[in-house]
Amino acid sequence: MSAAAPTRVPLGKAVTAGLRKALADDDKVILMGEDIGKLGGVFRITDGLQAEFGDKRVIDTPLAESGIIGTAVGLAFRGYRPVCEIQFDGFIYPAFDQIVSQVAKLHHRTAGAVTMPLTIRVPFGGGIGAVEHHSESPEGYFAATAGLRVVTCSNAADAYTMIQQAIASDDPVLFFEPKRRYWEKSDADFTALDAGDAYPLHQARIVHPGTDVTLLVYGPLVTTGLQAATIAAEEGRSIEVVDLRTISPLDMDTIADSVRRTGRLVIAHEAPVFMGVGAEIAARVSTECFYHLEAPIRRVGGFAIPYPPAKLEQHFLPDVDRILEAVDATFTD
Repeated sequence: MSAAAPTRVPLGKAVTAGLRKALADDDKVILMGEDIGKLGGVFRITDGLQAEFGDKRVIDTPLAESGIIGTAVGLAFRGYRPVCEIQFDGFIYPAFDQIVSQVAKLHHRTAGAVTMPLTIRVPFGGGIGAVEHHSESPEGYFAATAGLRVVTCSNAADAYTMIQQAIASDDPVLFFEPKRRYWEKSDADFTALDAGDAYPLHQARIVHPGTDVTLLVYGPLVTTGLQAATIAAEEGRSIEVVDLRTISPLDMDTIADSVRRTGRLVIAHEAPVFMGVGAEIAARVSTECFYHLEAPIRRVGGFAIPYPPAKLEQHFLPDVDRILEAVDATFTD
């Protein structure tokens, strides 16, 4: 008798399933956000959850991001585990002061007496042809703030487990969801994951082994990186693709181990290269792996401009060709 075929699940539906599981497991978990109740959210990630758990646990809020986060802070003080949805990445800035001035510092400010089990969900990145403020990659702002954990999923299995792990954390977590991958399907066995097969939250993962060069990606660019590895293999070059998964804290053990084996590193993300997450990683790798590097580290990302109009975003976002050009450059530098 043959084994059952793996279940293919869209990433967005996996987030929904993870939220449902967290709500069912802990009655202190509360979802909050603009239009997340009856409408189910602009991307329908919370579709059906208010009908299932009631409007006291899946709460439609006013259009005020600072109010959403401020209210969540009070709930966290009272022992709840609020999960706030920011409708689009570019809408998070009205809550920026709340997050970096208060949420990030309360645990330290109280000498550990107060925890802040607050999860902030942020659909992020481009590729959906949206208007201004709907396609940004603000993860670097929050990774630079001590006291915040910053993670991002790239597939259904991780989406399902990582959102639950974020909600269970006693520290505030920025949970970035790659919106252009919401409808992308991948294998996910929720039964096995519930049984304890979940990957650790703050650990990077090698998603495609290779020997010639390490390609470090996260969120929406993991799919692009895997496509690049497939094409490179046809040309006789072996790319090791590492899904970062966590931006803060960084899993430097996995990153450095890969670079020491391949001798080369390319880092790609949608956010601009200038002052981006890749700059910090490149600096650390240069320090920890200096004698193993065969070539300068290459970075691929957005340009140092405001996110462009939808009709031009394909020129802004890193694609397979730009990644492969960077890979080739590590062999000619």
